[in-house]
Amino acid sequence: MRLVIAKCSVDYIGRLTAHLPPAIRLIMVKSDGSVLVHSDTGGYKPLMWMTPPCRLSQTDGLWSVVNKGGEELQITVEEILHDTDHTLGIDPGLVKDGVEAHLQVLLAAAPHTLGEGYTLVRREYMTAIGPVDLLCKDAEGASVAVEIKRRGEIDGVEQLTRYLELLGRDPLLAPVRGIFAAQEIKPQARVLAEDRGIRCVVLDYNALRGVVKDELTLF
Repeated sequence: MRLVIAKCSVDYIGRLTAHLPPAIRLIMVKSDGSVLVHSDTGGYKPLMWMTPPCRLSQTDGLWSVVNKGGEELQITVEEILHDTDHTLGIDPGLVKDGVEAHLQVLLAAAPHTLGEGYTLVRREYMTAIGPVDLLCKDAEGASVAVEIKRRGEIDGVEQLTRYLELLGRDPLLAPVRGIFAAQEIKPQARVLAEDRGIRCVVLDYNALRGVVKDELTLF
């Protein structure tokens, strides 16, 4: 991972245009090709970013990051204050807590609880930025990505949005719809999810355990 603190301006050229005027910011270049521009405020979310696959080129203070769709992130670097590289190694990934992990198992065993005719394709379906909890097919055979949380908050919606963006690039899966499933979904997370076309499903853990038990018990 390369970390650069620099005075820079940033322009996004693609489906729309956006501009960040000159300021001191953190530029992150990850080993998977991701390029993210952060400020010192605003929480964890970058101001602008480009996800892989994309190509980075640098010439005379101008960084150009172009993805396969032709969208471009232009970073004009006026002054570099810090520039360092770090090898982080392989990350073991997120280890879910007991309830969250069990919810994934239960839904995988009974995907029709998410909708009539739903079938499971795979648990922990891998993407370039990590695994989506469940990949399913609906009754019409369309792909549905399911992100499962014990408590549904905005960061979970953002996570699912990134998965949907990547999965939607696969012609064998596209178009891919999203379901945000949790025992409790915060109002702000619900508003954001629905605004992005993601369906919210509130899970009853005890009832779901009963559904699976009835189906798997022969006598």
